[in-house]
Amino acid sequence: MSGFVYILTNKNHTVLYTGVTSVLMTRITEHKECKYPKSFNSKYNCDKLVYFEEFETIEEAIYREKQIKACSRKKKIQLILEFNPEWLDLYDRLSQ
Repeated sequence: MSGFVYILTNKNHTVLYTGVTSVLMTRITEHKECKYPKSFNSKYNCDKLVYFEEFETIEEAIYREKQIKACSRKKKIQLILEFNPEWLDLYDRLSQ
């Protein structure tokens, strides 16, 4: 089973959320639809997919998620800028 690590932000890019999933599109759709209204993402309106990586296994994705979460905000922003310099919502591209 493959795995993904991803970073979401809000419209003003003031909040960053790092997550992991085995089904990226389904998980991001859940964030966008506020499936869990009491979650961090719903509370801070984090529903814009700005970064993701795919791995062969979910364990590899979890390992990478822990690495990213341990990084400073500055390093996370640098990671996003290298991957997605315009901070586009990548969900739109993936859903086409």
